[in-house]
Formats: sequence, C-alpha cells, structure tokens
Amino acid sequence: MVKDRLKAKNIVITGASGGIGAEIAKLCAARGANLVLLARSIDKLEQLQSDLQQKYQVNVDVFQLDVSDTNQVEVVFQRIFDTIGDIDILVNNAGFGVFREAHEASIDEIKGMFEVNVVGLMACTSMVLPKMRARRFGHIINIASQAGKIATPKSSVYSATKHAVLGYTNSLRMELADFNVQVTSVNPGPIATNFFTIADEQGTYVKNVQRYMLQPEFVARKVTDSMLTKTREINLPRWMNLGSVVYVLFPRLFERIGKRMLNSK
Repeated sequence: MVKDRLKAKNIVITGASGGIGAEIAKLCAARGANLVLLARSIDKLEQLQSDLQQKYQVNVDVFQLDVSDTNQVEVVFQRIFDTIGDIDILVNNAGFGVFREAHEASIDEIKGMFEVNVVGLMACTSMVLPKMRARRFGHIINIASQAGKIATPKSSVYSATKHAVLGYTNSLRMELADFNVQVTSVNPGPIATNFFTIADEQGTYVKNVQRYMLQPEFVARKVTDSMLTKTREINLPRWMNLGSVVYVLFPRLFERIGKRMLNSK
C-alpha cells in the first residue's frame, strides 16, 4: 500500500508554503511520512507545520529557503542532514513564471526564472545525489510542466526553463538507473493555484483556460501515489500530453491548427 510505502520516510518538499507543494505535504503526512518543508514564506510554513503535526502526529521541520540562492541551499540542506539524517524523497516544486512576449521580458525576469526554476532545482538535487547514490535508495521528483513539451506564445522564457528541467531530469534518470534511485518528471497543464497571480497579471489566460484547469489536490495525489515507484513521467491532463506527441510528430501542422489555442494567453 502507498501509505505503508511512505511511513517514516523523510520527504523534503521545496515551494511547500502553498499550491501543490502544500497539498503534497498534507497527503504525505496522512500516510505517515516525516516532512521537511522549504519555502521563502516561513510564516506559512510554520502554520502548515503546526496543522500537520497536530492532525497526523508526524515530524515536520521547516526551513526558510530561496532556492535561487545556491549558497543558502547548501547551508539549509546541511542543516536538514544534521536534523533528520538521510533524505528519502526530494520534491523539487519551487518555481514561478511570467507570461510576456520575448521582447517584453526583462533580463532580470529571465535570470530570475532560470535561477529558481532551473539552477535552484539543480542545486537542491545536487545536495541529495551523493547520499542517495551511496545508499542506493531514493526518489527525486521534479515538477516540470506541459510547457516544457509544448512551447506557446508569451511563455518563451518559462517554457525554456521547463524544457531545461525535462532535459536535466531525463539525463539524471539514466545516470541513476544502476543506483536504484528513481527520477520522475511531473508535467501538469494549468493548475488552479496562486501561480497565475504573478504569471498572468491581466487574468486573460486564466479566463480562457479556466474550464481546463487542474485542481491542486488532484495533481498532488498523483505525485504522492508515484513516490518510491518507478514512474517515469506524470502527464496531466492526459489529453494535453497527446498534444505534445502530435507536436513532436507534426510540429508545423500542430502550430497552424492549434494557433488560436496556443495564443490563449
């Protein structure tokens, strides 16, 4: 059973103060896991910590962390090792996006997205890799996006970061294949979270795709159910992933026929 599989395991989740990160934390706590929750908002983490400990009687540690600060990543992960010992599962969930056309994106926005979505994810992963390889046990789950498979207008930079995450994840999976360390990419479509408060300032995209938006609880359950299994990818919703397959096979046709939908931002 999934609950037995996660019981007493040490799970670290970045970007855990809200959205699917917080939902994953709740489901893992319900299944008996010990948690380390990381985010920039320590107040939200402490409230979640209190709620989960009272409800599920599991160990929950929280640390303030901006994953874009690689020096801070090193310090915080060393504190985690000193506090709980080995990390069994790392969920790289921290990330953000800004929807603008390429010529409108500032260099600071571009650097910010890559520092959080890509470099921060790699920095956190690098901290757990040596121990997971040595133990020949562990699971790294990277929250990517369908945007990493199908680039769309007004998301050139965000899509580029998620393409990078998928490339890194796929390579990492092959590197760790002989070490019994599982690597999973999660590629959701739009999710009904606060992500779009920053990404979609005008609210246009949310309005156009609202009926297709995934609920964070649904995505979190899929992620949690995959933990410590050999799941390669989680693609949500399935019909959207079919679009990525068509895109690979017939890119010109897909871009022409899907132009209206792709421009929904």
